[in-house]
Amino acid sequence: MTGALAPTLKLRRGARIPLLGLGTWPLDDAQTAAAVITAVDAGYRLFDTAENYRNERGVGEGIRRSGIERGEVFLTTKFNKEWHSRDGAKRAFEKSARRLGVDYIDLLLLHWPNPEQDRYVDAVAGLADLFADGRLRAIGTSNFKAHHLQRLIDAGLVPDLNQIQLDPRHARSEVRAVHRQHGIVTESWSPLGQGSGLLESGPIAGLAAKYGRAPAQIVLRWHVQQGLVAIPKSATPERIHQNISIFDFELDDDDMAQLRGLDAGEDGVADSDRFGH
Repeated sequence: MTGALAPTLKLRRGARIPLLGLGTWPLDDAQTAAAVITAVDAGYRLFDTAENYRNERGVGEGIRRSGIERGEVFLTTKFNKEWHSRDGAKRAFEKSARRLGVDYIDLLLLHWPNPEQDRYVDAVAGLADLFADGRLRAIGTSNFKAHHLQRLIDAGLVPDLNQIQLDPRHARSEVRAVHRQHGIVTESWSPLGQGSGLLESGPIAGLAAKYGRAPAQIVLRWHVQQGLVAIPKSATPERIHQNISIFDFELDDDDMAQLRGLDAGEDGVADSDRFGH
């Protein structure tokens, strides 16, 4: 039985993206396909993958085996720096679409800006060409800082969405302010602070007890209650179902304020001026 669907947000170019989806790194193809099938049944309609994850085929296989219609799901993937040119973005699309087994992709993103190459503006121009041709429904960036985005904005290439590392300890206020100013949706990768101990921390445990929820549900509710798109990864059926079961309660203002107080700034955030692939 299919679970309740997540609410959606309208992107600047018109597509609608669910507020919660399934992340797939670092699952292999077989694990990914199984997770996608479970997630479709649980009500997920947003699926996130990447060239670098090496599991795009698994996402496509899971979608096909689930029996859901292509038009009912929102597929997101990302490409690496070797494709950072106007024509390269188009070749990256073709390769990802072939691996996914689809003829269009809902949202294609540059995985990292790789500013040392200084080619990301041209690559986003290639995404805009693909959107104009109807092969994309939206264009995006991943791990872009405010100054990276400003170059795109100055070139008239405002993305629909920027996917960034974001959790209550890394609330990313500077880049989110740019997002709000220009109508860019924020998508959170590693929304549960994987490996950081966030879910075991006192504040999260206290709120989980107060609301009678799992710690992960508290953190995911914090994301979606602010209009952030969250893409938690799980291969465990119980957790896949649990993670999307967050739309029947709200955190109160005091608790949202408490979670805002956990923000430790940029410490621990991957530096996209120095790292990328």
